[in-house]
Amino acid sequence: MTGAHHVTPVVRLRTVEDRDLDVFFDHQADPQAVAMAAFPARDKDQFAAHWAKLRADDSLLVRTIAVDGMVAGNIGSWPEHGQQLLGYWIGREYWGRGVATQALALLVDDLSIRPLYAHVAAHNRGSIRVLEKCGFRRDREQEAEAPAPDDGIEELVFVLNA
Repeated sequence: MTGAHHVTPVVRLRTVEDRDLDVFFDHQADPQAVAMAAFPARDKDQFAAHWAKLRADDSLLVRTIAVDGMVAGNIGSWPEHGQQLLGYWIGREYWGRGVATQALALLVDDLSIRPLYAHVAAHNRGSIRVLEKCGFRRDREQEAEAPAPDDGIEELVFVLNA
């Protein structure tokens, strides 16, 4: 291999700090990321209210993903409809660098709850690869039970049982 070699960045999870929220806001407002996640961006007020609620709720685990000391995104897990769900949002400048995979592996190590579920837009290949690398498998039974999406975007369900 010639030229610069690909170095996997050092990823760690830490408590969410106030100053992280501006970066999270920019990430979730990125039109390319919104299209990939198939999740609408929030305006500043909606965003602030959403994060205030998340950070005040002890039933949620929410962490900042830090890469070489910089805020690269966020990851969390929460109970919903009797299932433990998880989700993450990575800034586009960190896509394709193994950041989400490392962050998810760290979160899965931290969380003893199983099964863990993740919902992902069918067109979000990068995120599907991340889940598979971390041992998640498609749960076609859950998918079959899910109501048809209003927005026409097919959602896949992944599960980690062990």
